[in-house]
Amino acid sequence: VQLQAFGGGLVQNGGSLRLSCAASGHRLVKYAIGWFRQAPGKEREGVSCIASDDGATRYADSVKGRFTVSIDNDKKTVYLQMDKLKPEDTAPYYCAMDLDYMLGSALTLVGDDYDYWGQGTLVTVSS
Repeated sequence: VQLQAFGGGLVQNGGSLRLSCAASGHRLVKYAIGWFRQAPGKEREGVSCIASDDGATRYADSVKGRFTVSIDNDKKTVYLQMDKLKPEDTAPYYCAMDLDYMLGSALTLVGDDYDYWGQGTLVTVSS
């Protein structure tokens, strides 16, 4: 499984960005994709996740009402629409795949529960 995240960039406070996570190398139907970030000096934070089968989602409290995760199963791509961005959202963002969801595990924002990771895409929000 390969995951590629892209779409990061520099945006002003209050602006928007859309990140994409393209998955390849698999034929899975049921899995979960999560978005994570880790700013320098801070712990990794689970931002959002989505289930491929029913589109169920979870969000961290810090992004609820501002970020929206979605999935295009035909393209095997997950999107993270980020609106009302704040300087504290600045970080590299990573996408990851949780295979245990296929076995019945619940959607999780815990990074250790994820099996495959893509490279990060940097989001910088200027004040």
